Amino acid sequence: MVKRVIVTGGSGLAGKWVVKELFEQGYEVLNLDKVPLDHPHVRTLITDLTDAGQVFNALASPTIDKSYHESIASQPIDAIIHLAAIPQILTYPDNEVYRINVMSTYNILDAATKYNIPKVILASSETTYGTCFADEHRDPDYFPLDEEYPINPMDSYAMSKVVNEVTAKAFQTRTGIDVYCFRIANVIDPARYVDFPAYFADPIQRKRITWSYIDTRDLALACRLAVETDGLGFQVMNIAADDVSSDRPTKELIAEYYPNVPVKKELGEYETLVSNTKVKRLLGFEQQHYWRSYVDVDTK
Repeated sequence: MVKRVIVTGGSGLAGKWVVKELFEQGYEVLNLDKVPLDHPHVRTLITDLTDAGQVFNALASPTIDKSYHESIASQPIDAIIHLAAIPQILTYPDNEVYRINVMSTYNILDAATKYNIPKVILASSETTYGTCFADEHRDPDYFPLDEEYPINPMDSYAMSKVVNEVTAKAFQTRTGIDVYCFRIANVIDPARYVDFPAYFADPIQRKRITWSYIDTRDLALACRLAVETDGLGFQVMNIAADDVSSDRPTKELIAEYYPNVPVKKELGEYETLVSNTKVKRLLGFEQQHYWRSYVDVDTK
């Protein structure tokens, strides 16, 4: 039986890879976005997710890709992957970042539960850990950053993601559906690996994100695994690569840039500072794309 998935923000940096992964694995996909996706077999429904009426209408829309199919009646949706958001601060006024991100997520969860859609996967963010968009340098409480960390960010973007996680838990408690919140590390499209030598030359460029990253294709894999893994209830999971996006060992980076931060476990030579242990355990996720497969360290 064909599974039907709605992806919001499927025209974006990460979304287009999530759509590609799902389609290639046999899913029927509908993209909700303000910008059409150039995909011959996936329809984009132009939708303002901050408008509850549009969201309720969109989630009842057929997922077929053309209007001339034999049947264009809507069919049950198996899951929603909600990626759409203002992706960072300093691009919109802070209150707009907060409003758009919070209200779009509320509307998705509200409509999904009222339509009895059994699973929602939400894009949260590593920025919830509070170092990325802090006003000044800010030491975290400890490394590696894990899902039990007492998150306390100060910026409008990360605050919106924290609120979304709380909202997701409330809807899951009320309805019992599966809601998985992904705290996603810095998303790297394959074309961006050409920038890594510059990162190596100036490690401070990626200090605020603690040198974390995730290849778009690995994020897409994690999303598909989440669709295929049922019964976990409410979960928060970091989605990060196994290694840091630096040619320097992790302990060296900590010693120079975060010397006062306690380290709770023995770290591997290049081990990530955003723990991905939980997503491996719950979803069976295994990274497929490491920067070292695409960047020649000897010629950095």
